Amino acid sequence: MKIIKQEGSARRGEFKTVHGTVQTPAFQNVATAAAIKGGLSAFDLKENACQVMLCNTYHLHLRPGDTIVKQAGGLHKFTGWNGPILTDSGGFQVFSLAKLNNIKEEGVTFASHIDGRRIFMGPEQSMQIQSNLGSTIAMAFDECVKNPAPYRYAKESSERTIRWLQRCKAEMQRLNALPDTVNPHQLLFGINQGCCFEDIRIDNMKRIADMELDGYAIGGLAVGEPKEEMYRIIGEVEPHMPADKIRYLMGVGTPGNILTGVKLGVDLFDCVMPSRNARHGHVFTWDGIINLNNARYADDFEPIDERCDCEACRHHSRAYIRHLLKAGEMLGMRLAVIHNLHFYNKLMQKIRDAIEQGNYEQFYRENVNKLDTRI
Repeated sequence: MKIIKQEGSARRGEFKTVHGTVQTPAFQNVATAAAIKGGLSAFDLKENACQVMLCNTYHLHLRPGDTIVKQAGGLHKFTGWNGPILTDSGGFQVFSLAKLNNIKEEGVTFASHIDGRRIFMGPEQSMQIQSNLGSTIAMAFDECVKNPAPYRYAKESSERTIRWLQRCKAEMQRLNALPDTVNPHQLLFGINQGCCFEDIRIDNMKRIADMELDGYAIGGLAVGEPKEEMYRIIGEVEPHMPADKIRYLMGVGTPGNILTGVKLGVDLFDCVMPSRNARHGHVFTWDGIINLNNARYADDFEPIDERCDCEACRHHSRAYIRHLLKAGEMLGMRLAVIHNLHFYNKLMQKIRDAIEQGNYEQFYRENVNKLDTRI
């Protein structure tokens, strides 16, 4: 991680990978099953200044199967995306989607949310699946504990996550050395856990920082706790994160969350919010959030945002996109998702520019509340 400019804790940097250099701060565009929901392809992502695609280990393991993706030559060849890809470990889905999960030191036995079949996943299995997927960055297998959790359980889980991380690192080194590995330069990010207990979080961060990984994530936040509590934990953990390694806040979030995360020293974000909200007619503008389902937009022939140059805003009106959504036409979802992803990536560009120019504090104050406000 190369730091180009810093303003307070906010960092403008570059993160080099075998699949290209990421300009940070950056937003990762969530392609859960190797596609952005709403009918977007890898080529649409390029058109909208996306830098990183995030795919889901759990879902791709269940279907089409990671061995099939490996036969295709990995996710890059399978999807047509040639930039960096991050795969999450599957841990979050194992604990949130899967029924009847049974946690042991070896890993987790769980029932598939698709057909109920019993599956085992531990650190080694997660690394093997992600190696088959051939992603640029693999996330370590961790336990995502529900907030709030008892202190004792949060501590035990944190300790187990550290032990699992050590196993992930050893397995990745083994896999990267194999002759048939899809991406022998695959990177490994560790995940900081510890619920909202700052002493557990700090201890966890110090110990995983000593493991010399390629990047570090803060996990287990944005799961229902107040945003002020999330910001407090980030502020406690950040001083103990290696300054020369990329920092990733998992599953976050709104434009205001991202602006504050950058202010606290985070480099990388991801969230399903821009695409999920778009599919329900909620779109972001530089004045705040609008709901295209509202009757007031039925005869509004202006673009979603006249300051936006995305495909939807260049060619179509609020009235037309609203009509498509109401009629259940896939094009309505596609145009709304394109707009929101374009907005998010434009926001990241503006953040990078503001840090470079030394006026991020002003940009932050002008936008942190406004962009999250429903008009």
